[in-house]
Amino acid sequence: MGLFERYLSVWVGLCIVAGVGLGYVMPGAFSAIAHLEVAHVNIPVAIFIWVMIYPMMIQVDFASIKDIGKKPKGLVLTLLINWLIKPFTMAALGWLFFKILFADLVDPATASEYIAGMILLGVAPCTAMVFVWSQLTKGDANYTLVQVSVNDVIMIFAFAPLAAFLLGVTDITVPWETLLLSVLLYVVLPLVAGIATRKVLDAADNHTRLNNFVGMLKPWSIVGLLATVVLLFGFQANTILSEPMAIVLIAIPLLIQTYGIFAIAYAGAKCLKLPHNIAAPACMIGTSNFFELAVAVAISLFGLHSGAALATVVGVLVEVPVMLSLVAFANRTRHWFD
Repeated sequence: MGLFERYLSVWVGLCIVAGVGLGYVMPGAFSAIAHLEVAHVNIPVAIFIWVMIYPMMIQVDFASIKDIGKKPKGLVLTLLINWLIKPFTMAALGWLFFKILFADLVDPATASEYIAGMILLGVAPCTAMVFVWSQLTKGDANYTLVQVSVNDVIMIFAFAPLAAFLLGVTDITVPWETLLLSVLLYVVLPLVAGIATRKVLDAADNHTRLNNFVGMLKPWSIVGLLATVVLLFGFQANTILSEPMAIVLIAIPLLIQTYGIFAIAYAGAKCLKLPHNIAAPACMIGTSNFFELAVAVAISLFGLHSGAALATVVGVLVEVPVMLSLVAFANRTRHWFD
């Protein structure tokens, strides 16, 4: 790893501070950028995420995807974590903290909304950022694509009924525009662009031009990540500064959930004897969240200024730093799987 990548967590920390500071000093500018959205998907953020994902999509080799069925364990692990464990542990932790441990600190109605927001995060597995975490852990690009794609298909059918069951609400309306547009922007379009780029650059099938191009794009991928962090924290600067106690209370169970789910998934990957380039992305997919979808549903169900919406926003705020710490841990423990 180069010097810039080696200290990525430092740059992210600086970007968090910069985002909050800029959001506080220039709220109008960030408000204007925040309103550049389609179906609750912010277009500037989508562009930066696209910049992050595109280099990985170039590395997808369709000729190798057909062989993934011979190695189903990684896919099975991801699906078990995402749909049979994670939603229920999130709901249990929300209830434990806001109905018992923090019961004296939060009024019952607000506590219920915080729990609802956490549940919406728990039933929405990540689509976009997983490609970044996979790339940072040198994951198998082909396998990661299949894992994300299968999750997206399941999410179309399972998100609404599972969220309704855990929330005790029967009239959940899934914002299909958000779901489908996110999949289109974060999976389909960069994948098509990556396939086209690979076909042009690798016509001689010696990978030289292809590898040089990917190496040239790699710094821009990190720049896209840092720009995304600045925007996300800039959007929520006023919330962070005006409600610090609420942010802390919500962040505590979210942090326990994130690290706990990763520990379960990583132990499962070790027991299944998965290679590291499949184990690491599988655990990242099970750990991270599709925050655009969770935020959109929370706003539509409970309102823009509700506790549920705030909880999903806190999920956005803690995800990048926490996932980077897990990326670092996964890279340091690569030898466990060799």
